[in-house]
Amino acid sequence: MKVVERYILRRAFVLFIAALAWTLAIVWTTQVLARIDLVTDSGQSALTFFQVASLIIPSIIPIVVPFALVVAVAQTLSVMNADSELVVINAAGSSRLTVIKPVILLAVAAGVLCFVVQNGIDPYARQRNRELVASARADFLTLLIQEGTFRKVEDGLFVQIGERLPDGRLGQIFVADSRQEGTDLVYYAKTGAVVDKADDKVLLMNDGVVHRRTPNGDISVIHFTSYAFDLSAFATDSDDPIRLPKDQTTAYLMHPDPNDAYFKRSPNNYTVELTKRFTEWMFPIAFALIALAVAGDARSHREARIHPLITAISIALIVRWFAFFAEGKAKSDTSFVYVMVAIPIVMSLISAWFIRTQRAMELPIGWAEAGLSLLARLRNAVTRGWLRLAGAASRGGSA
Repeated sequence: MKVVERYILRRAFVLFIAALAWTLAIVWTTQVLARIDLVTDSGQSALTFFQVASLIIPSIIPIVVPFALVVAVAQTLSVMNADSELVVINAAGSSRLTVIKPVILLAVAAGVLCFVVQNGIDPYARQRNRELVASARADFLTLLIQEGTFRKVEDGLFVQIGERLPDGRLGQIFVADSRQEGTDLVYYAKTGAVVDKADDKVLLMNDGVVHRRTPNGDISVIHFTSYAFDLSAFATDSDDPIRLPKDQTTAYLMHPDPNDAYFKRSPNNYTVELTKRFTEWMFPIAFALIALAVAGDARSHREARIHPLITAISIALIVRWFAFFAEGKAKSDTSFVYVMVAIPIVMSLISAWFIRTQRAMELPIGWAEAGLSLLARLRNAVTRGWLRLAGAASRGGSA
């Protein structure tokens, strides 16, 4: 590899790692916040929460890697053009492959990374994630031991534990059950414990009362020495959590179990998921070619055009939207599976044609002018608003 090629590859790789880290951090944060209830609702430890959070990363890598790559390549080439480095490379008589080759090498490496993660790591991470979440939901004892807090088990059923005694028992147990329409049951017991009875969990309450209100308004109070409240109906079967097609291994998707209940109900989803795993690795290559078509040639600074980075990201977003749209439609119409395969291939060929003919892939200038006009109007509106507020404050102060 030539010195110039190594130089371009190094710059693009550094930007790619930086963009990937920031993009992963943003997407990962949004996904983690959606699962914060694992700690707040089920009382799991921070270690379990971070285990679940870390297992999310493999699922978002194939999505963010292509965008990190298009940002890195477009920005690298744009800066090189601004510094007249692309002009110098062309003036020195170097082939266009001098710029294309390092970008394609980086794109192929990114594609291989996506393929390995999506087919070899992500399915096992998803399976482990589901097992952890199912175990957390099923562990009802961790829900109860949070002292002094009303916990909603399901619609119409609330539990409060006043204290946890040193010997592991529970004190001051309060249960409100209004799941049966028209009938309200309120249990109060001085002590109790969660015990395993066969394969079921039971809340065994001692020395308490039951208040029962019937649909006709009658109220009865029953004292009991011990009362067993069945909790098995509220626990999730953590030993065999439901696995969706995206949770299955690639080998299983190719030869699914005919007795799989989900496969019987939605066989198209297995075909869609398998197609997705064998096509999404091409998006890094397609996005790298888009960035080359947009910013790969030396351009004069006086040319009126949208910044190459904005153009490349906009085109990449449009392509990715079409891919998501085709994936959603393919679940009900298998003919869209071919569209899923065609999108990255067709986009790569279109970008290669722009590169081969030395044409710049650009968004219409009118879009840029409309965007700038909208930003100017928003800026003027905000400025006028601040001036009005400042004027009102000054008049109030003088009064």
